[in-house]
Amino acid sequence: MTAAAVAGRRAAVAVVVVFALNGFLFANWVSRLPAVRDALGLTPGQMGLLLLVGSVGSLLALPAAGAVAQRWGTAPTVRGSSLVAAGGFVVVILGLLAGSVPVLALGLLVAQVGIAGWDVAMNVEGGVVEHAISREIMPRFHAGFSIGTVAGAGVGAVAALLRVPVTVHLAVVAVVVVLGVLVATRGFLPHLPAPARGSRRRGLAAALAGWREPRTVLVGVMVLAFALTEGAANDWVALAVVDGFETSDAVGAVGFGVFVVAMTLMRLAGERLLARFGRVTVLRATTLVALAGLLLFALSPWLWLAFAGAFLWGLGAALGFPAGMSAAGDEPLHAAMRVSVVASIGYLAFLCGPPLLGLLAEHVGYRYALLAIAGPLLLGFVVSGAARPLADTRPARV
Repeated sequence: MTAAAVAGRRAAVAVVVVFALNGFLFANWVSRLPAVRDALGLTPGQMGLLLLVGSVGSLLALPAAGAVAQRWGTAPTVRGSSLVAAGGFVVVILGLLAGSVPVLALGLLVAQVGIAGWDVAMNVEGGVVEHAISREIMPRFHAGFSIGTVAGAGVGAVAALLRVPVTVHLAVVAVVVVLGVLVATRGFLPHLPAPARGSRRRGLAAALAGWREPRTVLVGVMVLAFALTEGAANDWVALAVVDGFETSDAVGAVGFGVFVVAMTLMRLAGERLLARFGRVTVLRATTLVALAGLLLFALSPWLWLAFAGAFLWGLGAALGFPAGMSAAGDEPLHAAMRVSVVASIGYLAFLCGPPLLGLLAEHVGYRYALLAIAGPLLLGFVVSGAARPLADTRPARV
């Protein structure tokens, strides 16, 4: 095995670890939201506004994250972003200790800025690794994220069961995650600086160029559709099971677990599927699977069939985001800028989706409200052709 192949494999492992740590940090925070709500006495509406502040932080960071990664390299960007995220959670801890919602909201804003920058940089590195080893393995990286979220949710559940204070829990997790990132990013591939831009104005024009590329914007729309599909399940599946079938919170958690497990399995299998059938064919097929699962989940009169629908939904929703990131990174020279654009469009789902679906659920119930996701899924099916690999940059098939 050549030195380049060894470096590529090492970098692939490093990227999986970094994805998993990102999901682990996110899930530990989300798993303790009930305790945060109780500690501050927040209403559901106030919790929604608090989460909206975090989404705003992500949207503020995403447009610049690609330029930072392109200029300074993905490893320094991931390290710096993880430190920003950890610093944000330190402010969150201070807000909890002081009982101050504004301080907590500020900390969450900063934390999400760091997480968003980290997100873009690790996806850019994932694209670089794909080209280095000539294989489309982005689903494997996102499977790492899914595994990290499962592990984080488990740690959060144990911490809640043992009544570990949220402040102590978040502090320990933040330290562990930052140390893990500092070690893992040592395996990233060497950074190749972008060519000099000539002037600040030209540099700004280059950073904004992706927003004028029809293919990049259409890939972003596709990622938006899949992000809405995934995000809606993350936010509402458990509640939809509990309210729709008048069952316990534990059964609702099982329904969400079915969805997450299905996503993880599909992401682990996605590499082979993409290699064998191609990006566009797989995306269109999984869109139809997600649509079938959504309809089963929302319309089934039986709980077991709704769980089957959740499983199909998870299978269908799994590959849209990683395949979109691969499509954005097809040309390494422009990957950072395009990944930033695609991620910015995709993250709009997390800003708009939860409040809109929540408003609709007040009138028709959670399960029927989720049917609104069928529209974005059909749109994703239509525009998925934009993700077709560029002829001269497509990684070789396995």
